[in-house]
Amino acid sequence: MARIKIVHATEYTYKNPVGLLRHRLMIRPDDSHDLKLHRAELEVEPRPSSVQWKHDAFDNSICFLEWREGLTTERLSIVSTLDLTHHPDGQPLPQYSIEAAAEAFPFSYAHNEIPDLARLAERQMPDPDRKVDAWARRVVAGAGSTKTLEVLGAMTHAIQREFRYGARHEEGTQTAAQTVELGTGTCRDFAVLMMEALRSFGLATRFVTGYLYDDTSGTAQGGGSTHAWCGVYLPGAGWVEYDPTNGLVAGTNLIRVGVTREASQALPISGGFVGNSDDPIGMHVDVSVTAVPIR
Repeated sequence: MARIKIVHATEYTYKNPVGLLRHRLMIRPDDSHDLKLHRAELEVEPRPSSVQWKHDAFDNSICFLEWREGLTTERLSIVSTLDLTHHPDGQPLPQYSIEAAAEAFPFSYAHNEIPDLARLAERQMPDPDRKVDAWARRVVAGAGSTKTLEVLGAMTHAIQREFRYGARHEEGTQTAAQTVELGTGTCRDFAVLMMEALRSFGLATRFVTGYLYDDTSGTAQGGGSTHAWCGVYLPGAGWVEYDPTNGLVAGTNLIRVGVTREASQALPISGGFVGNSDDPIGMHVDVSVTAVPIR
């Protein structure tokens, strides 16, 4: 358990004054059994005329910002500050009781769960040369066990071991097949690879976006920005989170903000402007995550 302070600052700059269109933010977690949100502040400059909080199709907290018509600016600043307590299931040995029918990998979901999980178990990306299939089957065959939890742990650590992490600040995600071919990627690329690999066996997965804190050695990959990982639905245990970038299981050091079917639905900030295509000068993102263990 840890008390966490997160400051997520994003600044857009333009060489000429531009108008601001509606912006959509996915930056605020909801309270749950593993997270208590004490305070959430949002500072936006220029000040919007409308700030509305809603829930999306996945029940994530979403904020919509709108500005009055005619307002122009050369700068947009969005600063989110969160104060929360995290209660992760946690390592080193998270314990789960999954249903007997799901103990051996791969398994099939019960008929009454399939309608709700079907789209999350469908592969979302092309794999024309079956590179993801081949990689996934090699990892599963080499896991040394047919127990579902051990296979999922082996896949998490295989991605961490076999692929090189490299930060990429441009929007978008590689396909899982591209990640296998290139041997490198970002946290969101690795999350997508694990999702697509498990979907090739019929498991339901979802993309998780949020923040990473490191209260131990300072060696975690993906800090200083938003982070992404993978959730897997296990009958009897529910949604269990795996971070293949850092080899973390069960949500250790992971602050979940939103969950979606695919990565493109989980943008922390999106929106547009009225101006010329060459008006944007740049975007600067800074994420500070401070963790204080509670004894």
